[in-house]
Amino acid sequence: MLVESLLRARTIRLVSQRTFETTSYRVKFADGTGQYQLAGIVDRPKTWTAGEEDGDGNAPVVVFSHCFTCSKDLKAAVRICRALAKSGIAVLRFDMTGLGGSEGDFSQSNFSTNLADLASAIRFAKSELGTVTGLVGHSFGGIASLVTAARAHQASDHHLADLADLSMVATLAAPSDSAHLAVLLEKMNPAINTEGSGVVSIGGIQWTITKQMLDDFRSHQVADVLPTIQCPVLLLHSPVDETVAFDHALRLMSLLSQSPSAEFYGSTREAAKPVSLVSLHGADHLLASNPDDLVFVGELISSWCWRYR
Repeated sequence: MLVESLLRARTIRLVSQRTFETTSYRVKFADGTGQYQLAGIVDRPKTWTAGEEDGDGNAPVVVFSHCFTCSKDLKAAVRICRALAKSGIAVLRFDMTGLGGSEGDFSQSNFSTNLADLASAIRFAKSELGTVTGLVGHSFGGIASLVTAARAHQASDHHLADLADLSMVATLAAPSDSAHLAVLLEKMNPAINTEGSGVVSIGGIQWTITKQMLDDFRSHQVADVLPTIQCPVLLLHSPVDETVAFDHALRLMSLLSQSPSAEFYGSTREAAKPVSLVSLHGADHLLASNPDDLVFVGELISSWCWRYR
């Protein structure tokens, strides 16, 4: 486990060497099914050209996935993505189906559609910005990013060929599976299972949650695929997170540190990827209580992207 104070000092030095004038603009692209248009925002250096190289090699391109019922416009997402752009990284942040500015019915979405939307965002980012080298995800978007990275390293998954050059993943307050959310939502309103749908309040907003959504959350065997991730992974989590307990970070650390099984690679290859866990002392789940948390996180992820591009 990394020591936060040491990382903070090192991160500031690394990022301060790269400061770029940035621009942001809105984009639209097809969702994972091709039925709807997803809304996104690109944050990048003003002088960016797709596939552009700096003096040391290709500049990083990142796709950012937001948390459950959140959007690309959440303060944490905006601040972090703009910090990445300021350090010379191009980022696509986008709204999943039925959220923010994206089309579609949120109640009919699920973890499978989240994964499909992320795959579509990766394809768009590659065409718009160049080869995608990193995935960053907040909360439920974090576990979606990890599962996507795992699938990208499975030769049988041709849908993620655009992630062949993936070099890093970073997560913020990510759960260690998708099933835990089904449990939480069912506790909030048992009618979701008994009647097929129900309304829950999240962040002061009423959301219609359907049984198909919970069934899909429970169907994914996340623990089986996470050990197959081959690229470096950075986990950031607060020990006092009241939404996704710190135990999830510890479980992720354990799963990601395991050696991949031979069934995925046809060999007994040992896992060699760096996996690091940083404790965000005193931070809340949405990183809203202390502005310094967003500064620290943005600088740390920027350095991680450059270190492992």
